[in-house]
Amino acid sequence: MNKPLKPIAVDHQLIAACGLYCGACRKYRSGKCPGCHRNGKATWCKIRKCCLEKGYHTCAECDKDVKDCRIHNNLVGKVFAFLFNSDRAACIRYIRSQGEEAFAEKMASDETMTIKK
Repeated sequence: MNKPLKPIAVDHQLIAACGLYCGACRKYRSGKCPGCHRNGKATWCKIRKCCLEKGYHTCAECDKDVKDCRIHNNLVGKVFAFLFNSDRAACIRYIRSQGEEAFAEKMASDETMTIKK
């Protein structure tokens, strides 16, 4: 029997380094993933690694435009964006202009992990 999903919470700590919102993720809500920042097994994620090394919570804190960043704009991200109609760069831009709390509120109210293309 499947465990019920946790409700979608509004928590800026649940924003992944790349701009996805873990608070709306089924794996996070079912207890199968601790979320980006608590997932010590996510050593494969170069975006997460870069943010940790620089002391950033997300790429929104970086001076680089994510469109010009080879770490954020990588092949895996492009495939993910295509498959899931996801625009992580738009997420980062939203966080920069509106703040993390507003982004968490938007993602929770939209019940989605990302801004769609």
